[in-house]
Amino acid sequence: MITRRHLVAGAALAPLAPLALAGAAPAPTFRTSKLIYLTPLKSDGSESRCKAEIWFGYHAGDLFVVTPPAAWRAQAVTKGLTRARLWVGEYGVWTRADDAFRQGPEYLASASLEADADTQAAVLAAMAEKYADDGWARWGPRFEAGLSNGERVMIRYRVDA
Repeated sequence: MITRRHLVAGAALAPLAPLALAGAAPAPTFRTSKLIYLTPLKSDGSESRCKAEIWFGYHAGDLFVVTPPAAWRAQAVTKGLTRARLWVGEYGVWTRADDAFRQGPEYLASASLEADADTQAAVLAAMAEKYADDGWARWGPRFEAGLSNGERVMIRYRVDA
């Protein structure tokens, strides 16, 4: 419960906030980061051994990845393991990152397969803009064709509030 005392204390400390943040590196966000690191959660809530750093699209408040249906992240969703843990930032290949990604912002999310063609098109357009200088000319057509012919699926990650 917020009391008058909390409000007065907060108002008194508010002018100091810029000083506290000066020099602090801004946290990567879904809009600015090129990578997320993710792992499905097992039915007991523990992390899968499989993790990955992966390109993602941010659209309508959710994160989306495009992946082969046989990939562990897609298989987890089809097996009903719809909970995932995500980290935001760029720490290199996860197997060589010495868990550095765990220092980044961490989120829990619910995963589902996204089959709506309009949503897929919007996500691919967002990814094309984000990754224009990172090989999208090569990967974008593969993602689009793969979604059309079933060689790839799109997974939506809805971050818990």
